[in-house]
Amino acid sequence: MLRGISEQPEETPQPAPRRIFQERQRITGLPLYFQSYLSVRHSRCQEFRVYWTELRGTMLFFYDDKKALTYSQKSDISALISATNIYPDENGSAQFILMLSNGELELKANDCECGKEWKGFILTVTKLSVPPDESLLPGQLTRMHEVLEKEKKRRIMLNNCSSTSLNRKSPPSSTLTAMPACFYAVSRQEAIQMLEKNPSCGNLILRPGSDSKNYAVTIRHKLDPPCLKHYKVMSKGTSYIIELERWVILPSLQDVVNYFVTETRGSLKPFVIQTHTAKDPGF
Repeated sequence: MLRGISEQPEETPQPAPRRIFQERQRITGLPLYFQSYLSVRHSRCQEFRVYWTELRGTMLFFYDDKKALTYSQKSDISALISATNIYPDENGSAQFILMLSNGELELKANDCECGKEWKGFILTVTKLSVPPDESLLPGQLTRMHEVLEKEKKRRIMLNNCSSTSLNRKSPPSSTLTAMPACFYAVSRQEAIQMLEKNPSCGNLILRPGSDSKNYAVTIRHKLDPPCLKHYKVMSKGTSYIIELERWVILPSLQDVVNYFVTETRGSLKPFVIQTHTAKDPGF
């Protein structure tokens, strides 16, 4: 339902109930950094639309309502080119535009203070640096520095095994999206052999699904004896769905890998064969 800017509540935004927060966390698989109501207009649209908006990682998730469990739209801002200055309109709302590789995203906050916070947090997570904005308050800067450290740790966790690896082939279908370092164009049995013969390289492999259209994750838990499991990952539009008891929807394959790593608190590690220590996986 379309809502005008005048319907935006003026009270200080409060976080969603814990149940809703946990469900959103499960669905997105990303940490929450900032949230409030925003009016949003894409470059191809004529009107603004009000959303409860969450900044998670380097993704913006837009919810039709503050209590909605699932987002209605999302935008990947990881490749942010630039952000315009904050400028007020005749209603006192703070507007600014994110210049992305796929177009512009115009955002409007309820007031300039909220607008400055949004722009500051967005620049912090995309540029990995707190913006030198003298108009930001000490408390705002402190929270941005805290978010910066969290995002740096998240990136390290995602990339702790990223490097040039052997046996990386083309994904099931042509794509311009960079594949995670632990993707290998191998069968289920070949993935099992790789994990069994090279345990020091990691214990999680992303591979093509049996239908060559979707994907699968093969993991090897370090138990006694070791336990092997396989999970289907469906490609649907621009999202990926992990078929668990309750489906998990994520914006990229890298986020799929990140979900397994974070949910197991790091006990699962992406499988990467370093070039200088490469071994024959035996298939």
